[in-house]
Amino acid sequence: MENLDYFDVIIIGGGLAGLCNAIHLSKHGKSVLLIEKNSYPKHKVCGEYISNEVLSYLNYLDSNPFGFGAIKIDNFQLSTTNNKLISAKLPLGGFGISRFTLDFELSKKAITKGVVILQDSVLNINFKEEQFKVATKENNTFTSKIAIGSFGKRSTIDVQLNRKFIQKKSPYLGVKLHVKGIHQIDIVALHNFKGGYCGVSKVENDVINLCYITSYASFKKFKNINDFQDHIVFKNHFLKEIFKNATPLFEKPLTISQISFESKELVQNHLIFCGDAAGMIHPLCGNGMSMAIQSAQIVSPLIIDFLNGNINRNQLEKRYISKWNKEFKWRLKAGHFIAALFRKDWIANVLLKIIQKFPFLLPIIIKQTHGKPIKM
Repeated sequence: MENLDYFDVIIIGGGLAGLCNAIHLSKHGKSVLLIEKNSYPKHKVCGEYISNEVLSYLNYLDSNPFGFGAIKIDNFQLSTTNNKLISAKLPLGGFGISRFTLDFELSKKAITKGVVILQDSVLNINFKEEQFKVATKENNTFTSKIAIGSFGKRSTIDVQLNRKFIQKKSPYLGVKLHVKGIHQIDIVALHNFKGGYCGVSKVENDVINLCYITSYASFKKFKNINDFQDHIVFKNHFLKEIFKNATPLFEKPLTISQISFESKELVQNHLIFCGDAAGMIHPLCGNGMSMAIQSAQIVSPLIIDFLNGNINRNQLEKRYISKWNKEFKWRLKAGHFIAALFRKDWIANVLLKIIQKFPFLLPIIIKQTHGKPIKM
């Protein structure tokens, strides 16, 4: 008799990494349970721009973002705190799609592939005798051979596992809203203001995504988001024009605090971390969604090899860490370095003056935080 509480793989968190893993593994005949605390569709604080490097992998997962409204983006703009504008072609190009739509479409695809999606919260994960036991808030208990943690930027599970990064307070705050307004359709823009930067790009249905990150120290001097925007964000004339001529589509902006860009363990107690749970690149570099998707493409074939008996657990974990570092370690270092420069206004302005004079440098810098197209 089939054990309805047993799965080959349990995935905790149904964002991009979790959903792509679920679809990939189920395509290869593995039984997958995905536990996600929220229902689909749901808006998330996110830049909503994806590099074309992952298109072939999404196609492999039988998912075409342009089939549900993705916007093709080929150009990049960067503005300085003193309102100078620099433009460049994106080396690979990309597309804009909201998390509301993309996560929902991937969840529907996962269900058609046989993935069980459970709306619940995980309270406890234990590994014993080569098996994971996962307990949830709704008093469910499941077992599996493999467990993947793809629960995003911060989670109570991080606290439970006593992960190193969670012990450090992070000074960053993220704010996102969708608006109707004027923005050139094929451009992703990054507009800098004192203490932060805002990404602007179109997603499906002619909607503009505005997503900015700032230090909490900058923000807490003001009584609310509107006050902060009026006094700080709108010092950038490009942002002021976009915001002032836009019609908000949300009742109020979405916010997220305690965003951590610290290094994270990729495997702990045999739990494999994927997506933002494994590591985050600064939004300044605009490639977090691609990295989350690609992390699934790295780990899923290794899990299949393990479940098929071709490699052992130790080999699976070592190969995942090696491949993840090979693909992302340099990008994260470059992202940290670029973000550190931009935090110092005078260095950022000098750097941007150099880029203005030698615009061919901008695509070279962009390439440092992006990968090559995935070969499937």
